[in-house]
Amino acid sequence: MHPKKLTIPDIRNRKNGTPISVITAYDYSWAKMADTAGIDIALVGDSLGMVVLGYPDTVSVTMEDMLHHSKAVARGIEHALVVTDMPFGSCNSSIPEAINNANRLLKEGRADAVKIEGGVDMAPIVAATVRAGIPVQGHIGLTPQTATSLGGFKVQGKNADAARQLIDDARALEEAGCFSIVLEAIPAPLAEHITKAISIPTIGIGAGPGCDGQVLVIHDLIGLYDRFTPKFVKQYAKIGEQVVAALTQYRAEVESRAFPDEAHSFTMKAEEMDKLMRLY
Repeated sequence: MHPKKLTIPDIRNRKNGTPISVITAYDYSWAKMADTAGIDIALVGDSLGMVVLGYPDTVSVTMEDMLHHSKAVARGIEHALVVTDMPFGSCNSSIPEAINNANRLLKEGRADAVKIEGGVDMAPIVAATVRAGIPVQGHIGLTPQTATSLGGFKVQGKNADAARQLIDDARALEEAGCFSIVLEAIPAPLAEHITKAISIPTIGIGAGPGCDGQVLVIHDLIGLYDRFTPKFVKQYAKIGEQVVAALTQYRAEVESRAFPDEAHSFTMKAEEMDKLMRLY
């Protein structure tokens, strides 16, 4: 276990240094495993709506969902920075509402920072949140909460005009005070250009190797989510298949009475059982 709790300055200082490892975590057990592996940032992503809660999208996720899971993750973390997503609708109506909800994620959810989707349009809200003393991680490119308006889950910034907008978004978030920015589903050359153009770390997901760090959804990384696997995901294990095989074997052994056997059962002295039987 790493003895030192990572801080916002630690992450900022990794710009152009050792790449930052980020993984989503949704409960105590996964958080503890991520921390043991030395992961730098545990992201309590609103992707939990799809991979944990079974929602069709991230828009359905509520503040209460995020608070519940953020608290669980924070209990399992000693080393990593805990960043929790601001769910859809929690920060896009007014600055006071955004600050209030971000405060809740830090105070009740025990997060170290929050993540807010959006670029230039969200920069004023980001700036006000940062001024209120709440660290903010930005998120541009493919923003799942507004994927419908982007034409679906598609690569962003593929032409010069769209690319220029993403550069403007990144610079606006940097100026607003973000300590890092997630770049999702962006062509690798553009992501590398953005990374070099700003002074804060970029965390890529489907944005190539030129970013200052990388993030993946834990369920994608280890093969626990089978609805679809994005092109940018590398599966390091197929835990889902192993779990199904184990459960299938368990069911078969229950049905055949092979489990539980003597090794997995408790005993009592024969004379005590005899005493019991004499009572009936």
